[in-house]
Amino acid sequence: MEDQACCCHKTKERSPEEYKSLIHRLNRIEGQVRGIRGMLEKNAYCTDILAQVAAANAALSAFSKELLAEHIRTCVAQDIRDGKDETIDELVAILKRLMK
Repeated sequence: MEDQACCCHKTKERSPEEYKSLIHRLNRIEGQVRGIRGMLEKNAYCTDILAQVAAANAALSAFSKELLAEHIRTCVAQDIRDGKDETIDELVAILKRLMK
């Protein structure tokens, strides 16, 4: 049965390890963004701020890759085994958005 989530109509049970890893990455990204704000508030030099923005972007990209890999291994693989071909279209659509 599909539960209602804030941004979509599907939910996923994650293993404790996956959950912990993703939360850890998000906490680090959140800290990086707060650091960028602090640099701006302290009138840090533009290129120093931009270097930190690049690091935050790289961290978000790594988060996306980890989440996508697990999604393919679990949700996509199971849906394909179950004959839910629309999942492939969903995967292609999200890959296009991630590759912009």
